[in-house]
Parts: sequence; C-alpha cells; structure tokens
Amino acid sequence: MKPQRSEIFGRMVSFLDLDSDGLRRTVLESILEAQEFTVASLHEIVSRRLDVSRKAIASMIGYICSRLGILHVNKKSYRLPTSYILREEYADIARAVLASL
Repeated sequence: MKPQRSEIFGRMVSFLDLDSDGLRRTVLESILEAQEFTVASLHEIVSRRLDVSRKAIASMIGYICSRLGILHVNKKSYRLPTSYILREEYADIARAVLASL
C-alpha cells in the first residue's frame, strides 16, 4: 500500500474503533452505498436504521471529510445544498476496513 493509503487505512481503523453505538459504522456503510449524497439524503438513509439527528450526521460528515479525507465536496451553487462524493480511490479501503472490523 502507498504511504498515503496506509495512513488513511489507519485513520479509518481508529475512527471505527471509537464507535460505541454503531453510528460511525452505519454512516460509513451508507456513504459506500450512496457514493454521492447530501446531509439530508444521508440522514434519511441512516435514520432508517438508527435514531439520529440531522446535526449528528452533518457533524459526522464534516469529521470524515476533514480527518479521513475520503470525500470530495461539491458546491454547485450557493442556493443548492453541498453534495459530497466518495473518492473512488478510497472506496476499496473503506470496504476493507468495514470487512475487517
């Protein structure tokens, strides 16, 4: 694995190790499933499985975007909501981490 990819793998493992209630795992699985999403669409997917607020989902997306670096942020216009896209080069890492834990 390249140094950057192994670093992201380690960050994902650490991220999921702190998961006490299953929210982080559910959010990461939902991101893999959706590929491209907004806060509202991801909240809708996750709230089918867990009782969670929209703020918690927005916070989790921000954390994943800034700390893990696996999301691409796309703001098409100031009136439209921000859309997030899972970077294709990190999708396999996320699947491997979810399978290993």
